[in-house]
Amino acid sequence: MRSRIAAALAILALVVTACGGGAAGGSKGTVNIAVNPWVGYEADAAVVSYLLENKLNYKVVKKDLKEEVSWQGFETGEVDAILENWGHDDLKKTYIDEKKVAVEVGPTGNNGVIGWYVPPWMVQKYPDITDWNNLNKYADLFKTSESGNLGQLLDGDPSYVTNDEALVTNLKLNFKVVYAGSEDALIAAFRQAEAQKTPLIGYFYEPQWFLAEVPLVQIKLPPYTPGCDADPKTIACDYPPYVLDKIVSAKFASSGGDAYKLIQKFSWTNDDQNLVAKYIVTDKLTDDQAAKKWVDANETKWKAWMP
Repeated sequence: MRSRIAAALAILALVVTACGGGAAGGSKGTVNIAVNPWVGYEADAAVVSYLLENKLNYKVVKKDLKEEVSWQGFETGEVDAILENWGHDDLKKTYIDEKKVAVEVGPTGNNGVIGWYVPPWMVQKYPDITDWNNLNKYADLFKTSESGNLGQLLDGDPSYVTNDEALVTNLKLNFKVVYAGSEDALIAAFRQAEAQKTPLIGYFYEPQWFLAEVPLVQIKLPPYTPGCDADPKTIACDYPPYVLDKIVSAKFASSGGDAYKLIQKFSWTNDDQNLVAKYIVTDKLTDDQAAKKWVDANETKWKAWMP
């Protein structure tokens, strides 16, 4: 009799484990979130991951990936969600319309801006520098060892959305695009340029916590009109306004349960994102600490995202 009971208990244990009952803390499952290389996105991922793990009992795996690689993860099954997508109509066409492995799940609430910026001291000294028509007049100011006889236009991570090389060519500007390599390097360059009053013009964007520290001034490029950026080789206009959105795998959309519902409802402001990013960068908090600090102070906002 004892042997029969023991055998039955052993079988029951195997069944419970196979059904997920043996998972640590009774986790509902794993959510794979892509994290693209800028701190604003890191702030999104920090808060969403914190809520998934601490309020909904999921395990989250955050994967540091470039933008295009993140989309490839929908097809391979390695990525469930991208929390902050900047345009990418070409990728939407490939992975949503044609391959049907991904779906759009609404805006993040953030309004995105991409453009060219200079530090405030330059505008004070050269008031007309904010008009692109005057940039060639000042090109010599921006020469570096990397740009040679041309002015340097400093970009960030080469994987970011950028039209800058085409813009320099098509607007006939005496500049060369040079890549800083990362968001951190781009911020460090602008911070130093303002502190030391050295010339710098570069790619930058909003939402971005750093603009509260150094209020960079945007250059006025030829106005954006729908379709002016249709051909990447002939672009001669400003970047479009971006309504940032979320993309998830088609499989996750159909089987992600409460995790999918939370990501679908997640929506906050540029100020919210900038604050969490500041906690991470300036206050040196971990992602979890930064998320907890924001969550504790914004219960009404995040409870509206709950399934």
